[in-house]
Amino acid sequence: MSLAVELENASKSFGSVQALRNVSLEVEAGEVVAFLGPNGAGKTTAISIMLGLRSPTSGHARIFGQNPREPKNRARIGVMLQESGVPGLLKVRELIRLFTQFYNAPLLVSKVLEMANLTEKKDAIASTLSGGQKQRLYFALAICGNPDVLFLDEPSVALDVESRRAFWQEISGFAKTGKTVILTTHYLEEADALANRIIVINKGEIVAQGSPAQIKSRVGGKNVSFKLEVGNADALENLPNVQRFSKTGESINLYTLEPEKVLQEVFASGLQISNLSVAGAGLEEAFMEITEQGAKQ
Repeated sequence: MSLAVELENASKSFGSVQALRNVSLEVEAGEVVAFLGPNGAGKTTAISIMLGLRSPTSGHARIFGQNPREPKNRARIGVMLQESGVPGLLKVRELIRLFTQFYNAPLLVSKVLEMANLTEKKDAIASTLSGGQKQRLYFALAICGNPDVLFLDEPSVALDVESRRAFWQEISGFAKTGKTVILTTHYLEEADALANRIIVINKGEIVAQGSPAQIKSRVGGKNVSFKLEVGNADALENLPNVQRFSKTGESINLYTLEPEKVLQEVFASGLQISNLSVAGAGLEEAFMEITEQGAKQ
């Protein structure tokens, strides 16, 4: 398998702030890789260096073994950034046709409309699109050149749940064509749903990486959830051995490393519960534990 993207000992400083610290990674062609990390962790800086938009203070970035700043290599890249903008008075199909002119072997406009689920909106003026439709338009413009590597920086931010899940299907459809996809996201469910590999960045360094299952396996805790039928939920928040507590209506979720002891306390309290489930920790717990460990170092 050939390497699509590489960072070799890449560091980036902005004055006295070091945004990236000696990061090395390899992304194989055909992989879908998600970067996770708290705000200011270095995700966007890493993506900018991979794209050639910023030069590393030290180290190197490569796209298929070559300099990403070269025009011939940039033609192999598609990009959807957090802040995008297009001429609002053009129609959707006109914008896609315009952007295809920048590439040597673009996709057909009709194919792009289909892949981005915009066929019914092809004659709509861009400024009249809803938020979710605009995101799909930006996705269409990112893939219209038939790129070998697609970069998505927080692609579903501000979308509602239904629009986000529909958008995931569009991204997955593009990845299934054998393309490489690299995304940053704050939505852990998004990374879990899309990525073959997750890379966790904190304080400019890679602190963990692996498949979603491997990342989750780093956490030994369990999620105990149930519906509280009778009793006061306040008593549950301060139970011993509970690391995290959340309540939505009558639904309770407890994260614990010792579920047996916690359940003994729940049953002994006299609370009446239903719909009890005990499940392994999810990506959210793994992410929080990994980044909290990094913060303590």
